[in-house]
Amino acid sequence: MENNYVGKLRTSSTHLPSGETIITDAPTDNNGKGEAFAPTDLVSSALCSCMTTVMGICAEKGNFELPNSTAKITKTMSSEPRKIKEIKVEINFEENSLTDTQKNKLISVGENCPVAKSLNPDINQILVFNF
Repeated sequence: MENNYVGKLRTSSTHLPSGETIITDAPTDNNGKGEAFAPTDLVSSALCSCMTTVMGICAEKGNFELPNSTAKITKTMSSEPRKIKEIKVEINFEENSLTDTQKNKLISVGENCPVAKSLNPDINQILVFNF
């Protein structure tokens, strides 16, 4: 990855193997324009992306289909010190025929994804799985 500060509280990060780019902007409550993801938004989104990715891997290895899903991610910041206080991820899966065993395995894998385990334990993670 490569990151460039491009001015006016904005950065550009490039994934070198693919050339894909992400822009970040400081949020409006921290001197920015809020015209793109804030870095803390990406952390929160990364938690959800990691959860669903490892759940997909689990389903593939278990020879079943991970249902399509949508998720609502809510990030709460603390002011002193300014940092992520809480991330809530609510994943809503389309109608499916998963067994209770499959659902429980997916929940366990999602809750223990690499990003979840990498975040500071001071960050309250509220993880909701609606099958």
